[in-house]
Amino acid sequence: MDYEAMKRELSRRLKKSRYEHSLGVADTAAFLARRFGEDEMRARLAGLLHDCAREFPNEAMRAEADARGIAYGDVERATPLLLHAQLSACRAREIYGVEDAAILRAIERHTVGGAAMTALDKIVYFADMVEPTRDYPAVEDLRRLAREASLDEMTLAGLTRSLAFVLEKGQLIHSDTVLARNELLIAQGGAGKGAE
Repeated sequence: MDYEAMKRELSRRLKKSRYEHSLGVADTAAFLARRFGEDEMRARLAGLLHDCAREFPNEAMRAEADARGIAYGDVERATPLLLHAQLSACRAREIYGVEDAAILRAIERHTVGGAAMTALDKIVYFADMVEPTRDYPAVEDLRRLAREASLDEMTLAGLTRSLAFVLEKGQLIHSDTVLARNELLIAQGGAGKGAE
């Protein structure tokens, strides 16, 4: 399936606002890929399909994951929406024919991050946070980082903002987000330095 056919199929399956968000993530991921010297088409494709499993209602996520043998823990059991990332990677393969492991991995990691994130993982993760339809208090600061900061600085700021948001809402913290943030902090010289 070519990219335009994927867009048509996705537009049939997602509600309009989710489809527009997906287009925004695709464009933003392509911009970031150009900026950081990564493959623009891979980033665009991962961005387009990152939420393709959002066609399923939240209450169906666990059953869909079980049907595909996706392992998950207590955090996903309590917050099944988090399973949409892994399910989207599966759906990208099942429906859209994506076989590129790097694209599938970036889709799988776009919500909570994870250990040893690749450049493509970081690009799709951050693009999801700052694409043009996003509207929340810190988004303009994060968009500025998308234009000015290094890939790791930008990703660290995104992970930090995500953790702060989840803490503010009193929700469960996913260990993969903590792991991803700690790795970036350590790589930058330790816990004494952080994202602004």
